[in-house]
Amino acid sequence: MTSEEELVTKGHDAEMLLGLEAFTNTVNTQIEAATQQFFASSPEDYEMREDAYLQYRALADLVSTLRQQVEVLDQIKSKATPEEE
Repeated sequence: MTSEEELVTKGHDAEMLLGLEAFTNTVNTQIEAATQQFFASSPEDYEMREDAYLQYRALADLVSTLRQQVEVLDQIKSKATPEEE
C-alpha cells in the first residue's frame, strides 16, 4: 500500500468515526466530564486540575487528528482527476 493509499484509508476511517453519532456523543460526554471536573476542583488542587486538563487535551487532540485526516483525504480527492476517482 502506498503512502497516499494509507492516507486515503485513514481519511475514510476518520470520516466514518466522526460521522458516528455514538462516537461523537461519547467524546462530547467525556469532554464535558473533564471540563466539569476542572471547574469543580479548587484552584489549589493542581493534581486534579491537571488530570482534568490532560483528559480534555487528549480528547481534543484525538478529534483534531481525525479532522486533519479527513482534510488530507479531501485534498487528495480534489487533486484526483475524474478518471482516478
